[in-house]
Amino acid sequence: MFGIGMTELIVILVVALIVFGPTRLPELARSLGRAMAEFRRASTDLRQTFREAVEDPKPAPSQPAPAIAPPKSDAAPAGASDAPATTPSANAPSTSP
Repeated sequence: MFGIGMTELIVILVVALIVFGPTRLPELARSLGRAMAEFRRASTDLRQTFREAVEDPKPAPSQPAPAIAPPKSDAAPAGASDAPATTPSANAPSTSP
């Protein structure tokens, strides 16, 4: 834990007990625990916000196909198209010598 051995941890706790006293030490430990929990919560929220910003947006659900096709208003024959008729020779470049 943080590269601190058991002996060093005991020395730190004894010094804290001497400096703060037995009455204030539990209060300080509670405050430190609450601060660490709040920091962890804020850190998790920040990480989640970054993940949401970085990942690709989810695609919207597609619309279902209509069961019945709407009727067409023009009475064009079945094989006719809406594009104008062009001849291939009209679009080809002229190759006159």
